[in-house]
Amino acid sequence: MEKKFLVFLLALFVITLYSCSRKSHPAKTSTAPVITATDSAAVTKPVVKKRERVVIPKVIVVNDSAAHKSVDGRYYYDMLGHRYWKNNRDGKYYLFNKSMYNNPDFNKPG
Repeated sequence: MEKKFLVFLLALFVITLYSCSRKSHPAKTSTAPVITATDSAAVTKPVVKKRERVVIPKVIVVNDSAAHKSVDGRYYYDMLGHRYWKNNRDGKYYLFNKSMYNNPDFNKPG
């Protein structure tokens, strides 16, 4: 009984290996259109437009009523994804940079 079962499993295993090794390859047919040299649409390349470069100013003048107030009392304004902080000495808004931390003109008004 055990020999018949082992032979059956071995035969099943061999058949499985043989059936998995066969692969079907579809016939290669060309679905791409044939392009001739006289076809003017195929010769011209599409026009690629350059994106206009957005100029981001370093200094802007904003009315304080349009600006936002931070938690510590300083005014800031967001434009085009950049943050501008108010200089308390001249009233203009400057694009954020690291030197503002040590500059007393950008500290909270007091």
